[in-house]
Amino acid sequence: MTGAPAVAAPGAGLDEATARRRYVTVSFLFWLPISMSIATGVLLFTERGMGLAAIAGFYAVHSLTAAAMELPTGGLSDVIGRRPVLAIAGLLNLTAFTLIGLGAAGWAIALGMGLMGLARALSSGPAEAWYVDTVHAHAGPGADLRTGLARGSSATSAALALGTLLGGGLPWLLGLAPGAGQWLADATGGLVILLSVPALLGALIEVVFVLYVLSALTEPPRPRTGVRGVMGGVPAAIAAGLRLGARDALIRRILLTASAAGAALAAVELLTPGRAAALMGTAESGALVFAGLACAGFLCSALGSQLAPLVARIAGSSERAVLASLALVALGLTLLGLTAHTMSALATAAAVTGYALVYLGLGAAGPNENDLLHHRVDASGRATALSVQSLSLQLVAAGAGLAAGTLPAGPLPWLLAASVVLAGALLWVRRAAPAKVPPAPVPHRGGREPGPAAVPAGQLHDTRTEETHPHARPT
Repeated sequence: MTGAPAVAAPGAGLDEATARRRYVTVSFLFWLPISMSIATGVLLFTERGMGLAAIAGFYAVHSLTAAAMELPTGGLSDVIGRRPVLAIAGLLNLTAFTLIGLGAAGWAIALGMGLMGLARALSSGPAEAWYVDTVHAHAGPGADLRTGLARGSSATSAALALGTLLGGGLPWLLGLAPGAGQWLADATGGLVILLSVPALLGALIEVVFVLYVLSALTEPPRPRTGVRGVMGGVPAAIAAGLRLGARDALIRRILLTASAAGAALAAVELLTPGRAAALMGTAESGALVFAGLACAGFLCSALGSQLAPLVARIAGSSERAVLASLALVALGLTLLGLTAHTMSALATAAAVTGYALVYLGLGAAGPNENDLLHHRVDASGRATALSVQSLSLQLVAAGAGLAAGTLPAGPLPWLLAASVVLAGALLWVRRAAPAKVPPAPVPHRGGREPGPAAVPAGQLHDTRTEETHPHARPT
């Protein structure tokens, strides 16, 4: 026992179905405005007079900020609560989209991208941690998590797909009205152009997101925490998160699997646009094809997330489900690599199939990985564990992207990514040993059993029975 006060589980009064609906809604509302900027981001910055080097710098600011703040913000959520951190993330995104939509100067765009990266780091764990805490409070630590996690992941993918289409199509639709673009520019002194409309609409959606988080994600009051408490609690939470992989083989596998997923995503996101442009003959038509392909990929990811519980039941456990899902990702990357040198109809069909398999496999693997993770850590370190997982993905994705960019064009970058994912899949061939649990308490001399001991922060739980018999989990 550490003597630390136990933290009450959030949302103890909510049933599982209500918690699941609210988690799905939060996931959708967070990612919808972000995805609306995917199709128009580079074009908007170009229209503002920025060169490609400057645009690359803007995205670097986003990525580096998100990576640098991943662990500190995960610890912050475990110290002050899930709801306030999510609300702060929404407010940061609101400011970021406003700066990006209206900013004509490089510093304004860079600041907006940095704020968006900070919001991304803040949001990487609190919503999911809130959902798991709520379900555990209502149904106990053995409750089924896969269904809710799968639906939340599906909602994220659906938001990405819908937002990509909406963000790419809205400027085009507005441009059909004669003089609409000129009227917007004249009425706002040039601050608003057609390509900035998706970002500004995203800022409005962020207002809805913040209001929903504050009203729907109910949490019991936490102990008052001043600046000194936050500064002292966050490093402790970070240290606990970093120790997770060192002391538990299953969590170590999950972190390595996240790294493999980062390598796969880096290869797909970096290399697919060029292949689309080469196929269509021009960058403009290639960008349009890539937008449609990205939307299809998000939908495949959503389908994979929905199928995650079924895959676990068929495979016999979440661990076997992760193995099968990652093997599917490796197969998809291999198809993309083998068709890299040809543009025949058959090769193009195989490449599209491979692209779909990558996202389908990643979508199915995610909920099963997180189901294992959440049964291994308790509420005091849950958001931090998710941040460590996200950090593993982001850092390896950055390195893999640089490596893929320096390798010669052709099958090699794809096959290298496939090898990394296959290595991640092979980690799951053997079952991980259960975590060690404290010995049972010794009865008092008077015959009375002492009450249950408080669980230390970051305490690992034995989930051997739960993972061996997934069908026995309460629903």
